[in-house]
Amino acid sequence: MPTLNEGKTPGDFLLYETPSAYGRDEITVAAGADLEPGTVLGQVTASGKYVASDQGAADGSETPAAVLMTRAAASSADVEGAIALVRGPAQVRRGGLVFDDSWSTETLRDSACASLETAGIVAIST
Repeated sequence: MPTLNEGKTPGDFLLYETPSAYGRDEITVAAGADLEPGTVLGQVTASGKYVASDQGAADGSETPAAVLMTRAAASSADVEGAIALVRGPAQVRRGGLVFDDSWSTETLRDSACASLETAGIVAIST
């Protein structure tokens, strides 16, 4: 029998969100990379599309603004209708979040989590 791999799911990082999925929205993930659930996203100001937040960017995506809830196969084309946690109140498990490599130190990841808090998404170390 072949081995099955489930991959990452919201259960890996989502601890609490308000009822009725109030904090979730359908978003467009810009082409460029395949992203997995739990990826910390930034929003590109010019297009309104989301990408993995890059601490060194200068297009708006340097500010963490959301957490991806669904897989987004965006390596070659935009993904419309992806689901992201964009507002709280919500709690996520910090260890389950996926950060771009530019968030390379704990101090930088602390800063990213502080940015998510402005949207009501609180990252908790568990």
